[in-house]
Amino acid sequence: MSSEDVTDLDPQETSEWQEAIDVVIEREGPERARYLLNEAINAAFEAGVEPPKNNTPYINTIRRDQQPEYPGDLETERKILRALRWNATAMVVKANRKPAEPGGHIASYQSSAIMYEVGYNHVWKGANHPSGGDMLFIQGHTAPGTYARAYLEGRLTDEQLDNFRIEAGGKGLSSYPHPYLMPDFWQFSTVSMGLGPIMAIYQARFLKYLQHRGLSPKAEELSEQRKVWAFLGDGEMDEPESQGAISLAYREKLDNLIFVVNCNLQRLDGPVRGNGKIVQELEGNFRGAGWNVIKVLWGSAWYPLINDPQHGDTLKRALMETVDGEYQNFKNKGGAYVREHLFVKYGIEELVNDWTDDQIYLDLLRGGHDQEKVFAAYHRAINTPDRPTVILMHTVKGYGMGEAGEGMNISHSQKKLSASQLGKLRDRFSIPVSDEQVDAADFYKPAADSPEMIYLHEKRKALGGYLPSRSQEYETLNIPDLSIFDALLKDTGERTMSTTMAMVRILVAIARNKEIGPRLVPIVPDEARTFGMEGMFRQVGIYAHEGQKYVPMDSKDIMPYKESQNGQMLQEGINEDGAMSSWIAASTSYANNDVMTIPVYIFYSMFGFQRVGDLAWAAGDMLARGFLIGATSGRTTLNGEGLQHQDGHSQLFAQFIPNCMSYDPTFAYELAVIYHDGLKRMYQNNENVYYYITTLNENYSMPAMSKGAEEGIIKGMYQFQKAKGKAKHTVQLLGCGSILREVIAAAELLKNDWDIAADIWSTPSLNELTRDGQDVQRWNLLHPDKKPRKSWVETCLDGTKGPVIAATDYMKMYAEQIRPFIANDYHVLGTDGFGRSDSREALREHFEVDSRYVAITALKALADQKAKGITNKIVLEAIKKYGIDPDKTNPLHA
Repeated sequence: MSSEDVTDLDPQETSEWQEAIDVVIEREGPERARYLLNEAINAAFEAGVEPPKNNTPYINTIRRDQQPEYPGDLETERKILRALRWNATAMVVKANRKPAEPGGHIASYQSSAIMYEVGYNHVWKGANHPSGGDMLFIQGHTAPGTYARAYLEGRLTDEQLDNFRIEAGGKGLSSYPHPYLMPDFWQFSTVSMGLGPIMAIYQARFLKYLQHRGLSPKAEELSEQRKVWAFLGDGEMDEPESQGAISLAYREKLDNLIFVVNCNLQRLDGPVRGNGKIVQELEGNFRGAGWNVIKVLWGSAWYPLINDPQHGDTLKRALMETVDGEYQNFKNKGGAYVREHLFVKYGIEELVNDWTDDQIYLDLLRGGHDQEKVFAAYHRAINTPDRPTVILMHTVKGYGMGEAGEGMNISHSQKKLSASQLGKLRDRFSIPVSDEQVDAADFYKPAADSPEMIYLHEKRKALGGYLPSRSQEYETLNIPDLSIFDALLKDTGERTMSTTMAMVRILVAIARNKEIGPRLVPIVPDEARTFGMEGMFRQVGIYAHEGQKYVPMDSKDIMPYKESQNGQMLQEGINEDGAMSSWIAASTSYANNDVMTIPVYIFYSMFGFQRVGDLAWAAGDMLARGFLIGATSGRTTLNGEGLQHQDGHSQLFAQFIPNCMSYDPTFAYELAVIYHDGLKRMYQNNENVYYYITTLNENYSMPAMSKGAEEGIIKGMYQFQKAKGKAKHTVQLLGCGSILREVIAAAELLKNDWDIAADIWSTPSLNELTRDGQDVQRWNLLHPDKKPRKSWVETCLDGTKGPVIAATDYMKMYAEQIRPFIANDYHVLGTDGFGRSDSREALREHFEVDSRYVAITALKALADQKAKGITNKIVLEAIKKYGIDPDKTNPLHA
């Protein structure tokens, strides 16, 4: 039985307890009262009493007498709001009168307009502020409102607004916040639901990281420090990522982080919690995680009703008992319905006897539509130390839209309003547009010298400039030449190593460099020892916001677990989404913090793109720059781990992202060349790309780099070894990653057993080869009058003899991509199917990608070409010689 089900058996005793708390608050303040309550709760718990819930009554957190004075001119701001509401609506309506009917959202911004405007006018710092600019994760569906404000500010034109969601011609506005499409405007990509909250948390954490490492200044006053604001929908909070990292925000004392949840109680199809109360649910979750929770539920007109000495307590109970689905009815069915189903139902109709139905409907605002209530919440949030804040704003979806969608299930998808409906919106907010302008859905901009326009510009000037805005002036880093990785370019002789270990040596070399070393941000999800990175614990330290409060058990070892406040490594625990969000924060730091950092996130490749693919796509949208390292890659290298851990497809996932450069190197020198190319492109040349590089946990000798190989490595293909000596026939063998060594071994089998020579080609990026080939195809298509260009694959294989066989540790589709650019007969081997636990040798036999399968594939290709002396009988001999079972199950289905 919950505490809410218990009947008050002694109201007088209850009243005495309440009065005692009131006296403490009055005489000694709220902190003392809070201390006493905590002590009482602890004593009760020790006595066996269940602790109370993490919920407060369904009223505003901040009392009216606690509100700070509003710093602005409310009437002037309402005039600005009228223009914003109108233009945001007109933009969507006009777009959907065109044949394309591109869609758009009206209701979300109408519900949150005041929440944004209070921030723009009084709270959010621009880039020119002495403390630096705030970061805004703007709710994607409210983008029209953001454009409407930028239009009034003169940052967007009539033509751009007229082309909302009409982008192909280059003059339109993106549907949602997309930095890739509007790189000087949007800071973050947010519309992929659930990604904004987790990215905001790690963005705020990264700001603290930069400050602790001395790379970014910190304002003395808490309220003046840079903040990260995330605007979220209550429906969006159902996404696991939305609340999955909230405990970290409290643990790291992120008082620079503020969530604003627009609790309009509706998601796309209907109520978020029709039978419950989403505000109370979220309050419990966040309060339990340690956050400062501020509820902004009721506008000023509710204050005398809620505090009425006779009926106030009953009204509070009514507001608590009313479920969210009924609140939707209150706004959809009018004042008479509210009177009957709230006030009359609970016997408190006396409170509104002298109110008209219209007054009940229009004046009893929800808290998120009251500027003074919203500012009070923001003011408390930016002044709350040592913990993050979540503000739960009660609003109405489609506020002001009336019959066109106010509080209606259809409001999310509403994009077409009739002239009559537009006219009612105009009349509701007294927007100064004529009937003719209503019919045409014309945009409205007050005169440049009007009080409201002067006010708008002055407020932003005082706060440091317009928002959102993304810097286009970036610092560059002076990248050393390739010799910084000289040790990896040489033959290792009998000494063996893996490419993952080579990657660690690259990181060590960078960390030792005085110029770029401090910019390195190594990121691991609790796998540093797996990847051989424990040496970096001592070298660069693990970031901990409060330093290390304990003596690690391995403190006397050579490589102890060393945490420090200025540590460089971000050790995220078993948390791929969190680690990726940290990487995104670091990889966009050049634009959002004016600090270029070099993030390197190392993870099991299987737990990379497959696990965080949506975040990887968002990173491309946000023009991220950094390195993702998919260690233990391939489907046959991580022996013993089995189906869940073995990766045969991450390179294909990487191909989906246009500005992700992906490579699968085999040798240390390939890795060094690729990594150095990435350093130069991203941090010296300021290119908006990022790199995905897969590495291996298999140890073997590393050869030296041959002269002139750099160009081919970067382009994705170069000749590793030319065919040796004379032979009856020649074939072309292609490979990358772990299977290139099988290809090299296959060349020996072909030469020694069948007198067939092989040119061996290393293809460290089949993805880059594909993009190059497709680009050449496109150019040739559009320039039929010009001499055709050749792809890099064609250039490499030009004049070569024999069939081409490609083998990789990935699905066949990975190598199939380059088939259109190969004139020779082409055959592909790959690792389609689920993984297994076994030795590498057994796995390569299982997936039919070892040296023997490469060899018989070459023989069969020659037999099909009727090469002299090579017949199907020879192929059968080879199958028998190499002990291959021709009737084994296809590994795709095994």
